Amino acid sequence: MKNRMVRGIAGIFILISLLLTIYVNRNWLWLTAFVGINLLQSSLTKWCLMDTILEKVFKVKD
Repeated sequence: MKNRMVRGIAGIFILISLLLTIYVNRNWLWLTAFVGINLLQSSLTKWCLMDTILEKVFKVKD
């Protein structure tokens, strides 16, 4: 359940940042890069900041 939430949130952030890039300013691509870097980092270290946030805020466990 938590993995699906993390993937969904990451996808939403990427889509929002792409829309902001098109309609506001191209510097919003940095948000897309940040999300991508965090996804890569979490695949290598098996630690994800969004996992930690979901556990603390919503008490969501796997």
